Amino acid sequence: MKKNTQNSKTIFAPAKINLFLHITGRRQNGYRKLDSLVCFADIGDTIHIETADHFSFHITGSFADQFSDTEKESHTDSQNLVVRAARMLSQITKTPLKCKITLEKNLPIAAGVGGGSSDAAAVIWGLQRLWGISHDTDFLLPFLTQIGADVPVCYHAQSCIMQGIGDVILPAPNMPEIPILLVNPMIFCPTERVFMNHNNVYKSPLTLPDNIQTIFSLVDILKTTSNDLYAPAQQSAPEISNVISALGGQPQTLLSRMSGSGATCFGIYETLQDAQNAHDAIAKDNPDWWLATGHLNTIERY
Repeated sequence: MKKNTQNSKTIFAPAKINLFLHITGRRQNGYRKLDSLVCFADIGDTIHIETADHFSFHITGSFADQFSDTEKESHTDSQNLVVRAARMLSQITKTPLKCKITLEKNLPIAAGVGGGSSDAAAVIWGLQRLWGISHDTDFLLPFLTQIGADVPVCYHAQSCIMQGIGDVILPAPNMPEIPILLVNPMIFCPTERVFMNHNNVYKSPLTLPDNIQTIFSLVDILKTTSNDLYAPAQQSAPEISNVISALGGQPQTLLSRMSGSGATCFGIYETLQDAQNAHDAIAKDNPDWWLATGHLNTIERY
């Protein structure tokens, strides 16, 4: 990994995991209101930024081949959220966008783990450091929200309760480090379609304890919750149920659930070795799936 210097920054963009996700209502504009316990993993993408004579954007990494050649090597406008975020920050701060940005894409695309939002948040954080812009500027929250609903929570990359459409961020309970296994069946699961399939049954926001001291206490609480997008996601990607079955079939798995709008699912474990054992067993039977082990609640920004 590249080191940070005066003329370059390397920023980690962690996967965002919804330990539970409840739909609490719907705004007049159609956006669903959420209540979700969000944590961040030490699994994710990486943003590299270097000063340059002109702007360029490049994509490398395990999932670079899921982008078109134009998207992977862009010197002009791009629909990628990273480019959009960089250009918007340049405009609002009146700072010339003279840099080379490289996205090392290690997370699956449209996977329910906030990859694009986390990438955008990371590039904003990195450019602020490169350009000497405070992370506490008044324009920041509305600016982040304008880029995407998940970008504000990804910007700080800390465990939290996310409500509203992602614009209400509340403190999470104190929690231990959580060993996890992420599994994606490599099936595209479009977020908009998943929300459209929701049954419009709404829940009230939960009140969680201030302290959750053990993995087992956390799992007991999570068993009283759900991901309300699981059933509608299955309509778009039935393979998700096979992932949940595979996770639940491992003796070490304490809890298995889908994250976000899918198709990535996660298992929670007592130890990282338990997660790795489940990883090896599932990978053996499903060589075409993407799997990664790691922890929640271990990273700091940045």
